[in-house]
Amino acid sequence: MSGSDSGAAGAVATPIGLTRKGAPAPAGNAPSLRPSTLRVPFHVLAKPTGPICNLDCEYCFFLSKESLYPGDRFRMSDDLMAEYLRQFIGAQPDGEVTVAWQGGEPTLMGVDFFRRAIESAESVRRPGQQLLHTIQTNGTLLTAEWCDLLARHRFLVGISIDGPPDIHDRYRVDKRGGPTSARVLRGLALLQSHGVDVNVLCTVHAANQDRPLDVYRYFRDELGLTFIQFIPIVERENETGFQEGDTVSDRSVDPAAWGAFLEAVFDEWVTRDVGTVFVQLFDAALATWCGLPSTLCIFRETCGDALALEHNGDLYSCDHFVEPDHLLGNITTTTMVELVTSPKQRAFGQAKANSLPAYCRSCAVRFACNGECPRNRFTLTPDGEPGLNYLCAGYKSFFTHIDGSMRLMAQLLRSGRYADEIRGILATAGRNDPCPCGSGRKAKACHGR
Repeated sequence: MSGSDSGAAGAVATPIGLTRKGAPAPAGNAPSLRPSTLRVPFHVLAKPTGPICNLDCEYCFFLSKESLYPGDRFRMSDDLMAEYLRQFIGAQPDGEVTVAWQGGEPTLMGVDFFRRAIESAESVRRPGQQLLHTIQTNGTLLTAEWCDLLARHRFLVGISIDGPPDIHDRYRVDKRGGPTSARVLRGLALLQSHGVDVNVLCTVHAANQDRPLDVYRYFRDELGLTFIQFIPIVERENETGFQEGDTVSDRSVDPAAWGAFLEAVFDEWVTRDVGTVFVQLFDAALATWCGLPSTLCIFRETCGDALALEHNGDLYSCDHFVEPDHLLGNITTTTMVELVTSPKQRAFGQAKANSLPAYCRSCAVRFACNGECPRNRFTLTPDGEPGLNYLCAGYKSFFTHIDGSMRLMAQLLRSGRYADEIRGILATAGRNDPCPCGSGRKAKACHGR
């Protein structure tokens, strides 16, 4: 799988005021259900090849989903694709509508499938809607023909890279266990030469958790990437591939290391890159400090509006819960709007808030975290209550660490200025003056280093 975070609204992170720029149904002949007149904003990651991928990344949580559909070809039919787009676009309010494709590896469907999908989407778009097409890919199958299509229709392309080749090739391997970085970088170069908007999705795990600046600077300085997502790998040890058990693999990121990774990147970013490099998690945090809803579902109080559509029309509660217990139904027999607004899905989203431990409810950074994603809530609080997030220590350290800088940027925005002005404010502090970030340390020991 190319890697995913179901909270991501499309392949490219959206900057928040940082700069002046600112039972399975048959695969074919899907019946067309009566369109709904209800407008319900929600996000869907559509998986036209299901979990099928040309790579064999060691930490991929989605490859095991193949067992849900034994004997299946894992290819979305044109009829189902058209029905999905008709229902999804028809349910969205006017304005921007993001059509997101993921996998597995969606480019296995071929260029022509996506040509037809674009035509189908345009045919059902209302005049007040603007379509934004996104795709997440490992980049190894991209060609000039692919990039011509992506550029022409202004796709936002997420490409999965875990850092410099020695890091990337540790876990992101092909079916023979061989390295993939050279092929990925060839795909990236093609995208960049065609002027395609690119966002890098970097998973953070045992192989790169102690090299945050090597990873960040590689993206920024060597690859010229300015939109970055960091996704923690938390891999449960079990035989099912589902969100079960309370132990993790040795590939999983360490909670404290996850926090330290984010802090190191943030300190580099806030002193020199605000406004020129956009890190999705930092943008989401800034929105929260500004009193706005988080742009990522993992940090919202409730969830349930980011769903996953399988290749055969099965709709699941979330990309990270493609499991029998979270199958809502099939869009060829029940409309997507009915499934999204069903009591089962509403209960799924509300459970995130209802299950939050008392330890988290009294936490000083709860407003920024809200217990993160339920998929990672499988450890115990200090007083033995279940439901603590495995990554709690890292998030608590990180959100505490950035508090002063976030307050300063939020204050700039509220006063009609720009968040990137923080760079000048931090740079002008005397070495022995208190750091303007509010940490209480001298500038020379903080952001004035």
